[in-house]
Amino acid sequence: MATIGGAKALGLGDRIGSLEAGKLADIVLIDIRKPSLTPLYDVYSHLVYAIKGSHVDTVLVNGRVIVQGGRVRTVDTEEILEKANAIQAKILESLEKN
Repeated sequence: MATIGGAKALGLGDRIGSLEAGKLADIVLIDIRKPSLTPLYDVYSHLVYAIKGSHVDTVLVNGRVIVQGGRVRTVDTEEILEKANAIQAKILESLEKN
C-alpha cells in the first residue's frame, strides 16, 4: 500500500510505486548491523519503531545519491552550520536589546 498501491491511488502507477526501469524512485538504505537494532525480530516493526536517522546509510532520490555513508553529499554542511550560528547570534543580540 505504501508503494504500488499508493501510486495507483494517486493515478501515478505508471511513473512511481515500484522499482522498474523508467520509473522514478527514492530509496533509503538502512544499516541494520547497528547494536541498537540488534536483535532484529521483525523488520517492519523495526522500520516503524526503532530506526532513526542515524541508522540511514544511503539515500537516493530519482537515482541521485543524496546521502552516502551517512553523510549528506548535496550541501556544504559546514557552510549551513556557520549560517545557522550567525542567525543564532543575531537572534540573541535582538533579544538582549529588548
